[in-house]
Formats: sequence, structure tokens, C-alpha cells
Amino acid sequence: MDPLFIRMHAADNVAIVANDGGLPAGTVFPCGLQLREQVPQGHKLSLVDIAAGAAVLRYNVMIGTALRDIPAGSWVHERILRMPPARALTQLPMATVKPVPLMPLAGHTFEGYRNTDGSVGSRNILAITTTVQCVAGVVDFAVQRIKAELLSRYPNVDDVVGLEHSYGCGVAIDAPDAIIPIRTLRNISLNPNFGGEVMIVSLGCEKLQPERLLPPGVIPITDQRGGAPGDDKLDVVCLQDEEHIGFMSMIDSVMRQAKVHLERLNMRRRETCPASELVVGVQCGGSDAFSGVTANPAVGFASDLLVRAGATVMFSEVTEVRDGIDQLTARAINTEVAEAMIREMAWYDLYLEKGQVDRSANTTPGNRKGGLSNIVEKAMGSIVKSGTAPIVGVLAPGEKVRQKGLIYAATPASDFICGTLQLAAGINLHVFTTGRGTPYGLAQVPVIKVATRSDLARRWHDLMDVDAGRIATGEATIEDVGWELFRLMLEVASGKKTWAEHWKLHNALVLFNPAPIT
Repeated sequence: MDPLFIRMHAADNVAIVANDGGLPAGTVFPCGLQLREQVPQGHKLSLVDIAAGAAVLRYNVMIGTALRDIPAGSWVHERILRMPPARALTQLPMATVKPVPLMPLAGHTFEGYRNTDGSVGSRNILAITTTVQCVAGVVDFAVQRIKAELLSRYPNVDDVVGLEHSYGCGVAIDAPDAIIPIRTLRNISLNPNFGGEVMIVSLGCEKLQPERLLPPGVIPITDQRGGAPGDDKLDVVCLQDEEHIGFMSMIDSVMRQAKVHLERLNMRRRETCPASELVVGVQCGGSDAFSGVTANPAVGFASDLLVRAGATVMFSEVTEVRDGIDQLTARAINTEVAEAMIREMAWYDLYLEKGQVDRSANTTPGNRKGGLSNIVEKAMGSIVKSGTAPIVGVLAPGEKVRQKGLIYAATPASDFICGTLQLAAGINLHVFTTGRGTPYGLAQVPVIKVATRSDLARRWHDLMDVDAGRIATGEATIEDVGWELFRLMLEVASGKKTWAEHWKLHNALVLFNPAPIT
């Protein structure tokens, strides 16, 4: 492969090296530019002389100012850049972008599971909700028994998962911010992939009592003692009940109740559903400089296809879009949506301030090794996952989506916390891009993994579902990979397994709890 750099905008004075392994000092590009030093793959080189104090531009955005003179052909990295301050949350453009309406995209379907509440699942899973971390070991033991002894009798049920977490007691459960973890767990329990079957395992003495987690009227429940749908009784196995004599008595109770739900889930069948029933969460982790060049733009193109098909797409990660807040408020469908985004950003700014950190704490050693100098540069590449559609709604952490179109779901950028909150928002499919590589997965919904670089896709050939690195080498266009991803989403929603599902890889649920722990 000839020496190649990728420049994102004509005004940029830096570009990234595209070649596997980077390029050595002395390399001459076809344009005549010569490298003064070795530059790793994905890292920036200066295209012109940049004076000390001058702006360094990528995506036609100032990602920093030069701390010293940077001659043309030099390696530009975080140690010679000063990060610009955060954009103020005032005087922002509010719903100023009036995009050309996207052409409707009809005729695309998938085979999904219709639920009585109108949602559609891509999987048919028995989820066992836990009210407190104390019962996690018991539930895990029971789930393994259910999988080994019962699941094969119910061929139409895809899996059994325990919704284990680190919440439920020893917390300030009446504090204002406690609503976030509580509604998160509540809404995860009602995820479309669980078919409306709610089963709870409780310890008995915890602060988060079952009735507080799922109060009457939240969901029609079939009483475990023979009630009819619509009863307000929850199906709860309480480990401290006097009826339990010994550990195996607890396990037997969980398995007995699991059978009731498995039998109902097993009666369900896939049926043809329009693509508009997809609810897709998009996220990135282990990001590198190629994330905003290959994988994320391809996901953005696929996001536009989903919106055109009438589906729901949500993007998240507050600190990874905070530095592009002006881009987002401008794309809001109206001022109310723009103001809601600003409220979420302001709330998170205060949250970080309490912890005596700022947005710069987001970038990881791997991000920097992959060529991302700071959070400003990372944010510019992250936002493109959202495509070009207007942003029609905003969700606070743990809230459930109730509209179609492009949604901003405010979450921390942590991969596993963001995934947990998107589950609560109601996704039935997840798309995850990565440049450095991560075996990330979710047990509750299928996760499609998109590699930003072909080198990663080759090395992790049985972990990555899509190779977007072909965009960097010219073997495919953003549109090509976007369509490929869109078609794959329909196939996966219809039952095709992703690599994460094949290997049964999944991350633990981690509830976002900004309230005090007592």
C-alpha cells in the first residue's frame, strides 16, 4: 500500500496516517510532503507549518492549539497540544438546521416477536429481575440450572438471563437522583426482548422492594398463584420467606416459577415486522482516530436509513458529544428538544464538577495510543454516528423511549453503563464500533460489532461482525458499508447470531447511581 493520509476537511492542517503499522521518518507522500519523524497508524501529521499558539484543525474544528512550532511533516500528538475550553452552554444555535427531508425507505422487514404493548423483540428471552445485589449468587446458580435442565424443553426460547446489578440496598433510596437507577432497572425489566414476562427474585429486607421497583399498573402481570393478566400481583420469589428451608429450596422455587414463564414464552413465534419496529442503540468503545473516519460515518449512514424506514435510533455518551453541543442543538427539530439537550449537558457538567474532574478525563490511554489527542477530537468522530437526521427527542438517564426517529439518550460514556441505560431506553438491537478492539457484548440484546480498521477485523476475525476499515483503503465507500450494516441489522433482528452471541460474551449490567451510598 502506498503512503496514505486521510484529511477530513479541506481546511484541516493535520491528517491521519492510514497505513498499517504507521510510516517511518523520511516517507514521501504523492503530494510531495515528507515525514520528519515516524508517525504511528491513526496518528496525526502536520500538513503545513503550524506556529506556536496557532489552531490545529481536524474536521474543520479546532482540536487544540500548538504548544510549540510544528513544522510540516511532524507527528502531532497530545503532548504538543493545548486542549481548548469547553463550549459554553449559552448562545447556542437552536434548531437552526433545516435539513432536506429524508426520502422514506419502504419495503424492508425483519422477523420479530410482537408484544402486547406494541413493541417488538429481536429475541425471546426469559429475564429474571433482581431487586438487590445480595441475591445475585442465588440467581446465577438458578440460571445455570435452568439452562442445563429446562431450556432445551422450550425450543422457541432463546436464553435465560439474570438481571443482576450492584444496587438495591445500602443506598440513599429516597434521594432525588435515586430515581435514575430505579427507573433504569424497571425499564430494563420491560425490554421488548423479554416478551412482557416479568419474574423477580428478592431477598426480602432490601430497600428496593419489588413493589417500589414495579408499582401497580406498570405492566399487566399474571399472578403466580393463578391470577389473570391485569392482576397487580408481582411474580416474586423472596429468599427470606419462611417456606425456604435450605439453599436448594430457594433454587427449586426459582426454577418452578421460571417454568411458568418459559411455557408462555415458548408459545411465541416470529412474524414479519416492518423495519420501523427496530429500536437501535449506537455506541463506540475502544475508539481510535479511524472511528470518526470509517465505522462511525458508516453507522451514521445506516442511522439515516433506519430513520428513513421509520425506526428509532438512539445515540448517547454525554462527554463524547459535549464538545459538539452546538452541532446537536442546531440539528434539534425544535427549541424544546434543543433546550432538553442543554439541560442534560448542564446536569452532567455539575456531576463532573462534584467529582473534581472535567470532560478531559474521558479519553483513555488506548484512545491516545490510537491517535485521539483529546476529548474534542474524540467528540467530533463520535457525533457522526448519529447521521444527519433531525434530533426529535431527548431521554434522561434510565428513561424509556416513546417515539420514532433519532433520539439523544443522555448517558455516561462508560461502555457498560451506556449499554445498560440504552437497554432501559428500550433497544432491541445494539451497534458498537471499536478501533482498539473490545469483546463487549450484552446478554439481553444482540450486539453487532463494527471494526474501524481492517487490521483489527483480520486479527479479531471471530469477534468483529463488520469491517469498516475498507473505507480507509478505498475498497468500499461509507454508503457501501452503511447499507451492509443496515441489511445485517435486519438479519440479526430476525435471529442471525452475532459473534458476541456465538461466544456468549456479555458485560455485566452497571446501573448509573449518582445518589449517595449509605
